[in-house]
Amino acid sequence: MTAETAPESITAPLDLRQDVSVLTAALMDINSVSGNETELADAVEVALRAIPELYVVRDGDSIIARTELGRAERVILAGHLDTVPLPVTEGARGTVPSTWESGVPGEGALYGRGATDMKGGVAVQLALAATMFDGGATPRRDVTFVFYDHEEVEAVKSGLGRLVRNYGSLLGGDFAILLEPTHGTVEGGCNGTSRFEATTVGEAAHSARAWMGSNAIHAAAPILARLAAYEPQTINVDGLDYRESLNAVKINGGTAGNVIPDRCVVEINYRFAPDKTPDQAEAHVRDLLAGFDVVRTDAAAGARPGLNHPAAASFVAAVGAEPKPKYGWTDVARFSELGIPAVNFGPGDPLLAHKDNEHVDSDAIRECLRALRSWLAA
Repeated sequence: MTAETAPESITAPLDLRQDVSVLTAALMDINSVSGNETELADAVEVALRAIPELYVVRDGDSIIARTELGRAERVILAGHLDTVPLPVTEGARGTVPSTWESGVPGEGALYGRGATDMKGGVAVQLALAATMFDGGATPRRDVTFVFYDHEEVEAVKSGLGRLVRNYGSLLGGDFAILLEPTHGTVEGGCNGTSRFEATTVGEAAHSARAWMGSNAIHAAAPILARLAAYEPQTINVDGLDYRESLNAVKINGGTAGNVIPDRCVVEINYRFAPDKTPDQAEAHVRDLLAGFDVVRTDAAAGARPGLNHPAAASFVAAVGAEPKPKYGWTDVARFSELGIPAVNFGPGDPLLAHKDNEHVDSDAIRECLRALRSWLAA
């Protein structure tokens, strides 16, 4: 089953049935830095449209592929196609095209941009889509595969957000898994994130006659002191401990080396546990910085882990490892806003994401595929 029409041609047809780690390398070799996802989206779309059991819809460089089996339960498997920009350091291995440390495809560590974030997870999605009906098998759960663009940039460009607006009726489900790297461990929900600007105002003067003015940068010292003294909370939400953080991340002030600054802005980032709404998080920051001019410039709600949902519980049991909280913000929050419990689960070390030596072990990708295939068939 299909919707719309497939691209007329692509430069590198994808073999979804090859070893999933080699498929990962093929995906990485198509440069897909945010804003440049079209070639990869074309390749993914053509490969999915060759699977007759899937209903496929494309929106920009985002794709939805669904089974329509009438099962009592529907699971969403989601991943983004884009990567952050390529490294600029000469000799960096986390670039495009990919390289195998062993020199043998499918053996050992795979290096290149997107290795962990998150071409391994996307390869697992595609391998599952291609093989879930093999041998006449009929999955016990309906599955919606979601591939989307512009995750690594500002939220207003998010392909997943666009899919929610344009094809929200196709994104319903009982449980969602975002295949972001988690070292093969289930990470439930995610912290929320918000940004603020705290501004101090002084009076400009020549620095040779500083007493004639008022230094706005100096006036910001109490803001930095309060943030430095702040002790982040660890909050238990539905059985998982979410560690918060509240930090100054940027400061801007001054106009010239001989002028007393009349304005200073401290940019603040607050990662808050999913027991709070963005408004509650803002109130917390305003309480800490009482007396200062504070403006919220951005906010995204977190997501509760939802591990008490039967589908989530069965998935955690199938994976076998103790679930952990997700400290960073991910798109599980978008599914949570839709009322769908969601977790992060994918191959690779998240601490390697975006690094110049980004890499993933081939066995980690295969193990992720094995765990998901086993659970979907159970």
